[in-house]
Amino acid sequence: MSESASFSAEAYFATQPAPQLLAQEIAGVKEFVARQAAQNRNVVLVTSGGTTVPLELNVVRFLDNFSAGTRGATSAEYFLKAGYAVIFMHRQFSLQPFSRHYSHSTNPFLDFLALEGDGPGADTVGITAAKRADEDLLAVLTAYKRVQTAGTLHTLTFVTVDDYLWLLRAVSQELSVLRRRAMYYLAAAVSDFFLPRQKMSEHKIQSGKGSLHIEMDQVPKVLKPMVEEWTRDGYIVSFKLETDQRLLIPKARAALERYGHQVVIGNELHSRKVQVVFVERKRKPMTFVESWLRIAPAPSAAIHVKEIEEDIVAELLRRHEAWIGEA
Repeated sequence: MSESASFSAEAYFATQPAPQLLAQEIAGVKEFVARQAAQNRNVVLVTSGGTTVPLELNVVRFLDNFSAGTRGATSAEYFLKAGYAVIFMHRQFSLQPFSRHYSHSTNPFLDFLALEGDGPGADTVGITAAKRADEDLLAVLTAYKRVQTAGTLHTLTFVTVDDYLWLLRAVSQELSVLRRRAMYYLAAAVSDFFLPRQKMSEHKIQSGKGSLHIEMDQVPKVLKPMVEEWTRDGYIVSFKLETDQRLLIPKARAALERYGHQVVIGNELHSRKVQVVFVERKRKPMTFVESWLRIAPAPSAAIHVKEIEEDIVAELLRRHEAWIGEA
């Protein structure tokens, strides 16, 4: 392979090592899928968050993608609420279902707790929920405990684009036993370029060398083998993020033509929280169909409003049921 050659999916998996714990992770997925299949439950794989691209084998420096995992974590909650089982494959330390409501500077969790018996002469000090936390925290905690009891959420983590690709292939192959009852909601922000292991410096790249020049390879497009080999009957939803809204529909159409999956959801960077477009290819007659989904923007950050993921998931549930019925 030449220095500037592109990696096919086949060449990638033949030359890049699998994550060390992949077999262990997939054993857990196999058990989870078998349990859901026994209960005749639909299962969705939700990928979420960004991927890193290490620049050294002993990693100090890496390139990263912009993504906090908000869409994936939020959507996973709505899938669970609708009765789907969810395999949540997310970037380590990105947002997760339920706990996302109390992350970072948004509703810091410690602000919702109060000390009990914290005064002069108190023998013991306990922890209780602050009054303002009662209503919202109770709703989130109740939903979380319901999912825990039902055993309908299984989480996997990745960091690098290599982790992501190996996990995606292995999980897709395990989920394929569910055929049309499996959905793939590919919301992760996956790196477009990576540095193959054979091109990496073993140790930290020294800054004293001056300018840094790195030639990277294109990350293989795995949607096609996913559609044709890994999970032939799965309902596959990909996302297209652009900063120029004029490119959304042409690029979504091109992806459907190239890969042959079911739906592309297009979103423009600055309006992604209030509008998206569903692009689908109909085969009889052969044509493209676009439908916009919009919600009203929040008047202020302090006011709780509808999340667009609620409507995205509701629309996908309708389409997935129709897909199942076509079998």
